[in-house]
Amino acid sequence: MTAIQIPGLLTFTIAIVVFFAGSGINRAVPALQRWNIPEAVTGGLIAATLTLVAYEVFGREISFTLAARDMLLLYFFTGIGLNAKIDDLLKGGRPLAILLGITIVFLLIQNVIATVFSGLLGLPEGIAPLVGSAALIGGHGTTIAWAPTIGTRFGLDGALEAGIASATLGLVVASLLGGPVAGYLIRRYGLKGSSEAGGPMVGLPQAEQKTPQQDNISHIALMRTILILNLVILAAYALEETVEQLGVKLPLFVVCMVLSILATNIVPRLLPRLAWPSRTRSLALLSDLSLNIFLAMSLMSMQLWTLEELGPRLLVVLAVQTAAAAIYMIFVVFPAMGRDYFAAVIAAGFAGISLGATPTGIANMTAVTKLHGPAVRAFIILPLVSAFFIDIANAIAIGFMIR
Repeated sequence: MTAIQIPGLLTFTIAIVVFFAGSGINRAVPALQRWNIPEAVTGGLIAATLTLVAYEVFGREISFTLAARDMLLLYFFTGIGLNAKIDDLLKGGRPLAILLGITIVFLLIQNVIATVFSGLLGLPEGIAPLVGSAALIGGHGTTIAWAPTIGTRFGLDGALEAGIASATLGLVVASLLGGPVAGYLIRRYGLKGSSEAGGPMVGLPQAEQKTPQQDNISHIALMRTILILNLVILAAYALEETVEQLGVKLPLFVVCMVLSILATNIVPRLLPRLAWPSRTRSLALLSDLSLNIFLAMSLMSMQLWTLEELGPRLLVVLAVQTAAAAIYMIFVVFPAMGRDYFAAVIAAGFAGISLGATPTGIANMTAVTKLHGPAVRAFIILPLVSAFFIDIANAIAIGFMIR
């Protein structure tokens, strides 16, 4: 086996090509647009399949340098925070609490399914978290953090490989599940696109007609927006160490989002004449760019050959988890969040919470809102639940399972 490491700039360039390939395929196959499959998902899965062929047929293990991807994640979530006005946060208080509650309930359901079916299928002791919330709600990061402990605790060989494979398959399924479920709900209940005011967030339409009410995109507006994004991210880097010293471990992108929420609700009040990028097309454009290239890089870099670690019995468990997530989105998440368009968008994002990752959920929601209209609160509420609160609950649940 020959290892091939793709350098950073080439990785970034390939990701752009992958996005355009996915966009072209989506245009050529209207069903993909109807199902709200993000362009980056279409292209990324095809690219990942090609690297799988290179591995299996030609003996070449292709991996990508992903430093730029991590920076794009910071840009995206900082942009989400800059759009989070206090009025929206106040309105989002009750829906946020509801979404957090039903997510915690599903976390418990997911681990019950993992435990029961692992026992029924005779899987090794200790494998349950790796086909439950550690790998699915937690994703690759949580899996990597917990797999060594699980492997040592239960003498489980290949714990990391099985967990990574589960998380990878979950990411693929989450990317493909959220959009179709939201589309079904929108058609089934005759829902209309939201009329929420306040300017663009993320997910600008591909063919947009400029109206007099829209702000201009210029090189000055873009550079001003990038400058503010960079200043907030630099402040988050400086604050991250202080946060850790207080005993609170948060992902850097969560620190960026929280700090940008504070900035966007304080700075414009203190400096009302300062041009601030909230709800501008320049910020929406940068958010779209960051999310799409991040997602393309994430999916094209998936090493699908790790799925070989999933034997038939593990695949059965994950199939049950997928069915449970879809049923829960339709019959619990959608009704609990209000049975309206906003609820349908949240349901699309819930696929990312339950099976994949926060950016996957955001990408699913973006694909829906591109076609049907904005849902401002959804893009604020979902990251707060999936990237912050639920990680705490998940750590408690995993710790309980491996005792």
